[in-house]
Amino acid sequence: VQLQASGGGLVQAGGSQRLSCAASGPIFSINDMGWFRQAPGKEREFVAAISWSGGVTNYADFVKGRYTISRENAKNTVYLQMNSLKPEDTAVYYCAVFRGAYYSDYGNPENYDYWGQGTQVTVSS
Repeated sequence: VQLQASGGGLVQAGGSQRLSCAASGPIFSINDMGWFRQAPGKEREFVAAISWSGGVTNYADFVKGRYTISRENAKNTVYLQMNSLKPEDTAVYYCAVFRGAYYSDYGNPENYDYWGQGTQVTVSS
């Protein structure tokens, strides 16, 4: 599986942006997916995850109410809609395939595989 993240760029605080993660390979539709981010000098942190059917989603506390994860299995794509962006949201955003066993494992990057190359999101104040 190869993942290609896109949609990043420069946005003003309070603005919105939608990231896309396009996957190649037949296993996309049967795998849960996640988004992580990494700011300079910081560790990679969990942002959001979605089950293979889209019926279960999970968010980091700092994005709840602002971000929405979704997917279109027919297009092998997962999305991250980001609203009310803040300067502290500035980071490289990565998508990855979840390989864990339980929803409670979503937050641990060690439970993911096939990381995409990331897309830079910069929020100006």
